[in-house]
Amino acid sequence: MTMSAYRRGLRVGATSLALAALLLSAAACGGTTRDNSGNDAGAGNQASGAANPDAAIKEGLKIAFLPKQLNNPYFTVSDNGGKDAVTEFKGEFKEVGPSEASASSQVSYINTLSQQGMDVIVTSANDPNAICGALNQAKAAGAKIVTFDSDTKPECRQIFVNQVTAEGIAENQVKLISQQIGGEGEIAILSATANATNQNAWIALMKEELKKPEYSKIKLVTVAYGNDDDQKSFQETQGLLQSYPNLKGIISPTTVGVAAAGRYLSGSQYKGKVKLTGLGTPNQMRQYVKDGTVDAFALWSPADLGYLAAYAGAALASGQITGAEGDKFKAGKLGEFTVGKEGVVILGPPTVFDKSNIDQFQF
Repeated sequence: MTMSAYRRGLRVGATSLALAALLLSAAACGGTTRDNSGNDAGAGNQASGAANPDAAIKEGLKIAFLPKQLNNPYFTVSDNGGKDAVTEFKGEFKEVGPSEASASSQVSYINTLSQQGMDVIVTSANDPNAICGALNQAKAAGAKIVTFDSDTKPECRQIFVNQVTAEGIAENQVKLISQQIGGEGEIAILSATANATNQNAWIALMKEELKKPEYSKIKLVTVAYGNDDDQKSFQETQGLLQSYPNLKGIISPTTVGVAAAGRYLSGSQYKGKVKLTGLGTPNQMRQYVKDGTVDAFALWSPADLGYLAAYAGAALASGQITGAEGDKFKAGKLGEFTVGKEGVVILGPPTVFDKSNIDQFQF
């Protein structure tokens, strides 16, 4: 069973696109643009011209992937998925990025890619504000902009390829931790960076989800930030357990954070006592599932996410779509996708991994 096959079967179940788009578009885009307005006139994702879904993908498209940070296992997998897609449609693939996931670390890379004449820039934003000015300038220079995994304000790009609806992530994560702690007790969230668009959207909806009657006995005591850094996430996990001696569970909706938390718990007195769930890759989490540190966690296929983002960029650059709601395009082996409100394309719902299925997945 492959992740892409599983996802294709479930894609029709993705719901609440409007809520996700509304929440993600609520973040202010304060990046400095050429007129210092934070919103270049005509630089948004307003569809221009007519889409031609029958147009062929242009050969030789120069497509660059700019993840939150290089050497992050999640983005290594997702960017390789993008590379596979670019190879399929005979484009030129490039990957660049910072070593640390700080708010402004991606700006210089965007400027350089724009100067190099990239046809498409695919990026996962470390901050919804910091890169908008650079992206708008890249668009003005002719590049198509696709965000994936973590969005900017809609007018800073043409398409956002979202893993799943924000509501779907929130429901999944709260349900998993509730099941594992028996529906009551103190929990904490270990996030990535404090400004990460996707993390903040998910956390806000998790807080709303926890207000439901069935979760009335669960108390969220704090949100900690590991900055998508392994050692800091490890230390934040230690700090949570020292500060909250009655803690029963941790949700870490970031692959770096959940793996670091798993490593700490597996070698501590809290192993099996404090439950951990979140968003992680099977290869990172396998040992913690098998040694009893983690009961279950979730994720989509990051390779499919990168693959879809590359095809979305190629569709834009080839005139198959403009980014308008209702545009349709084919993404190779993943099939056909439809652009939703605010230029959002949904990959599909997450898969839950546990002892019963984790060895079926290798990524």
